[in-house]
Amino acid sequence: MDKETDFYTATMAKVYSEQEHWEKAANIYRHLLAQQPERNDYLEALAEVEKKAKQKRQKSLEDLDALFHQWFDLMFKYKNLLKLRDLNR
Repeated sequence: MDKETDFYTATMAKVYSEQEHWEKAANIYRHLLAQQPERNDYLEALAEVEKKAKQKRQKSLEDLDALFHQWFDLMFKYKNLLKLRDLNR
């Protein structure tokens, strides 16, 4: 058995999930399903953490998009400020 997977349990996956470490929880559930494919509770839990991981990635992209818009706006304002400063000289 791989040392990393020695501690792969449903409890550990649940702890990671509660801490919002969705990818880690998903990896554990995938491992557990490979060992016990008949466990529907693992399959349902995996689907849930994968859904939340996807939502987190989407939120990160939306946050990044907002930051870029803010950055471009500030760059435009700075450029205009420099033009105004040059006019006052």
